[in-house]
Amino acid sequence: MKPQVVLECATTPDGTELVLYERDGVFTIRVDGLELMSSRAHGSEETMAELVLADTAARHPRVLVGGLGMGYTLRAVLDRVSFSSRVIAAELLPEIVRWNRDHLAHLAGSPLEDQRVTLMVDDVGRVMASEPDAFDVILLDVDNGPAALTDRRNARLYLAEGLAVIRRSLRRGGILGVWSASPDQEYERALKRAGFRFRVETVRARPGAKGPKHTIFIARA
Repeated sequence: MKPQVVLECATTPDGTELVLYERDGVFTIRVDGLELMSSRAHGSEETMAELVLADTAARHPRVLVGGLGMGYTLRAVLDRVSFSSRVIAAELLPEIVRWNRDHLAHLAGSPLEDQRVTLMVDDVGRVMASEPDAFDVILLDVDNGPAALTDRRNARLYLAEGLAVIRRSLRRGGILGVWSASPDQEYERALKRAGFRFRVETVRARPGAKGPKHTIFIARA
């Protein structure tokens, strides 16, 4: 087996090291040595988009995708909404955006090039706070979910403050989808306290294959 090749390295403002690797066509991003995402396992992100968009009543939904990753969530949204829909992709780290364009675009069919997409290199919390009553669907695929955080700046998205911002940013009947690496009863309690009705889905990281399972929260205010 070939060794992993380091393609890019970056350091986030809080000192976290990001490294993009490639081996035999498989791309991996590690955070301080821990695997954050891989091009071999993205089925749960796609399933999140599928489940949430299946529940929206909006014919041409306005969708916010928080967290670009390797582009799989964004691609899954684009494959399921109309040509009149508008999709905002919010990514905090410019390095992730650049890696998507320079190295990863082919993995998900170059979703950033789609004319329906507006890219915002910004904190998704700020994007939501600046756009009240704006979105039919909000999908959060940020970090490893509510509990397994690799960047402490993301924690507020999943606390009462962040949930209040999400409620204001959703239109009437809007839906929130949240990806998590694992179940999280504390986050379920936070959703209840914030007035959300929700269900929890457990899905495979790689559909039809053994391996890790991930958790999807689907919530309505």
